[in-house]
Amino acid sequence: MILFFALLFVAVAIGGATAFVIFWPLSLVHIRDRHPMLQRELGPGAFARPSALAWLLRRDYRVVNDRNLSGLATPAFVSLVTIIAGLACAGLLWLVSAMAS
Repeated sequence: MILFFALLFVAVAIGGATAFVIFWPLSLVHIRDRHPMLQRELGPGAFARPSALAWLLRRDYRVVNDRNLSGLATPAFVSLVTIIAGLACAGLLWLVSAMAS
């Protein structure tokens, strides 16, 4: 039963990944079009760059004072947190099941 719940957490992480690949590129396109200084800060290839993901996790997009950017980056933030939490919970349950058997 524990591994079933671990698999459910993996499914939650996959759902988060689906939302992430929708909202994060839209956020990056908005940054490219409206905030060139911020784009230079995030650098090329920001989609998978750890510093850009850390920028998203720190919610630094709120400093920009652009409601449209916040409207795109907030779902990207929530989905990234969902991915991390889902995989962490799945890993934790997998460890519990390995220790129990």
